[in-house]
Amino acid sequence: MATRRVKLTFPAELIKEPIIYQIGHRYPVVTNIRRADVTATYGWVVLEIDGDDESIRQALDWVKNQGVRVDPVEGDLIAG
Repeated sequence: MATRRVKLTFPAELIKEPIIYQIGHRYPVVTNIRRADVTATYGWVVLEIDGDDESIRQALDWVKNQGVRVDPVEGDLIAG
């Protein structure tokens, strides 16, 4: 099983969409929110995704196609 950490940046029109919820239902991956900041007009989430490499790739491709920016994150942000 692989783990990837990514930062998802949401434009205003996607703030209320259940993107992270849908990731876990569309693909065989487990998501864990490590850090987030969301306002009415902007939002970002640091997300840890566990699963096999192909499922993670497919999930992140789907997220990008929804209009969310996806950037890699290195290192552990919150221990524990």
